[in-house]
Amino acid sequence: MLNIARGAPHPPHARTSGMKWLSAGLTFVNFSTVVGLILGMAANGLDRSVALTSLILGAVAAIFAYLRTSDSKTKIDTLDSTEPVAKFSEGAQRRLRRAGNLPSAPTAIHKYRNFWAWVLAACFAIFAVRSFCWLLYIAGNQLNIQSPNNLGDLALHITYIRNFASGVSLWPDNPIYVFSELRYPAGIDLFNALLCCLHLDLTRVLVWTGLIASVATFYSFLRWGGAFAVAGFLFNGGIAGFQFLKAFKFLDYQGDKTIAWKSIALSMFVTQRGLLYAIPAGLLLLWSWREKFWGTGTQDRVAAATAPLPFWVELSLYASMPLFHVHTFLALSIVLACLFIMGDARTRKHVVTLLASAFLPAAFFVWLITDHFQAGSVLEWHPGWVQDDDDFAAPFFQIGPLNFSAAIPLFGWLILKTWNGVVVPFFQFWLTNFGAWIPLVLALIGLCGWRVWKSDWRWSKKLPEDLAFLLPATAIFVFAFFVKTAPWGWDNLKIMIWAYFLVLPFLWTHLIARWSTPVRVAICIVLFGSGFVSLLGGLAAGRNGFGFADRAELDEVGVAIRKLPVEARFAAYPIYNHPLLLQGRKVVLGYPGHLWTEGFDYRETEEQLRELMGGAGDWRETARHLRARYIFWGREEKINYPMSGRPWEKTIAPVASGNWGAIYDLEGERASRPLPQTDLQPVDQPGRLFAMTAGDGCLPVARSHPFTK
Repeated sequence: MLNIARGAPHPPHARTSGMKWLSAGLTFVNFSTVVGLILGMAANGLDRSVALTSLILGAVAAIFAYLRTSDSKTKIDTLDSTEPVAKFSEGAQRRLRRAGNLPSAPTAIHKYRNFWAWVLAACFAIFAVRSFCWLLYIAGNQLNIQSPNNLGDLALHITYIRNFASGVSLWPDNPIYVFSELRYPAGIDLFNALLCCLHLDLTRVLVWTGLIASVATFYSFLRWGGAFAVAGFLFNGGIAGFQFLKAFKFLDYQGDKTIAWKSIALSMFVTQRGLLYAIPAGLLLLWSWREKFWGTGTQDRVAAATAPLPFWVELSLYASMPLFHVHTFLALSIVLACLFIMGDARTRKHVVTLLASAFLPAAFFVWLITDHFQAGSVLEWHPGWVQDDDDFAAPFFQIGPLNFSAAIPLFGWLILKTWNGVVVPFFQFWLTNFGAWIPLVLALIGLCGWRVWKSDWRWSKKLPEDLAFLLPATAIFVFAFFVKTAPWGWDNLKIMIWAYFLVLPFLWTHLIARWSTPVRVAICIVLFGSGFVSLLGGLAAGRNGFGFADRAELDEVGVAIRKLPVEARFAAYPIYNHPLLLQGRKVVLGYPGHLWTEGFDYRETEEQLRELMGGAGDWRETARHLRARYIFWGREEKINYPMSGRPWEKTIAPVASGNWGAIYDLEGERASRPLPQTDLQPVDQPGRLFAMTAGDGCLPVARSHPFTK
């Protein structure tokens, strides 16, 4: 079925190149990362030669992807012109009008589609520049970030990037948990580490990755669902943002802890860096499948044996997705399963070929990021998503729960379950979070289903394009509704957003676009008003920035550990922005919030770490059990272990020390010798443990900052 609002609003021409560039860019990232991983495993770690070879091979693959990707003009491009009717014969015009796909005359909304696309491009640019140019920046002696949502997430990604770039063996041990290899789809961090191995500045790498990914994401949404899809990504929301009408203040109302459907752009795209790659790559695959099997040039492609994407690009993007974002891989797999069930013989053949070819590489990447399948399954039957969680259940108001069983003995139990399990959550949670989206999507699915039923469709035929993508969206939503895919139920949004993305093009073309202009305007305000207010409020929230790390401390620690083995593990206080972690070094325990979301039961290890840092019992044996070679004693350790006896200070000389603290080697030559008497004296100055003289071997204070040039 032809959609007049699908695709990018380009003027008609024989061939466009936007998707060719998108395919090339994503292939460059994909191939560089996978080749870097393979060469790094063979070379026992990343170095400059591995990084340079990987990026060169990635660039070669990108050139071939650009040349082989097809982005030809379709009838959709013709309909985007100012004279769509003249492009078809009279018979074709009548057939299109009967199908509801060709307007009798150009409408105002059609004439100004380019205008709205440019408006949304400007909004996307404001979001991208504000979010990523101030992602991590210098403010005096502090490193600041723009988004408070990003404090823990950015610290974790910096840890992974610098850990990869330090030359550790691949696949590495987990830098934040001692008894595991890395359990995280860190593909985008590995790609950034390749750039850092070429001595590119980390801050600039983070910023430019975000900016370029924003361009790719904007264009992929534009080609997938037009301006409406771009608005859906930027301004998703329900009714929370309409609190603006009370005080007329732009705040991130959806960022409140009681709201589950938060801004995708602010709470996920900026913080979950795997989505910088996964969203444009996933949309490119969806666009390719739609154009291949339902595009207006399908018959021509069959005759010419061509496809929008060459099969090897399609395979590489899909099969390697677990390395970048597991939830996107699950969503795409559900789409492929539905296409197999509802497609014709040609569609099924392609799906089977793709799945069979991708099985081994995808299984390898899953094996890699799950600690060789040792990670326990996080899938759990949990109906209702987070509608019953204390934090999210009733954001604004509470209805009930009520007990009907006493008043209505016969049907009381059934009414009770229906009221408390369906009616109350629908009004308290779903309408509050999603607003008009739920009734509109239900109406869309019903309308498309009714059209198929009226068309006398048979199973021997291929489903129309709309239902072919709406049914996978429904399956993804139902899966996320009933099955918890992470320890924190809210993380189901990582897969649920794909149901939302699948619906966007068809909600506009098959429902909203058919209504009068005043109704369309009103519906768009209802759908996007809350998200618009919350996005602006979120961008303004970090006007003065949020403290992230002390530059001097980070510099000095970086110099102090430079000559220490990169595979060594440190005992230190578990906090997200510890200078050791920001330098990419391994610690016994990282931030508990990160450990919990990765599914670790860390309580016993945390207690053992507390005993070690407190100097209790046989602390040497505890250190050996925790595989800790070094003890780091700095600002956070002094604050959080104030009663520690620090027995290591009596027997071990520090291998490095300074204003930031000291590091003790438990396996060094002097580890068992008594510490000779020196002029070393403890002081109470915050952030400084020892007053040291030049003769004590104090390391010089570094003036160069590892994050900036």
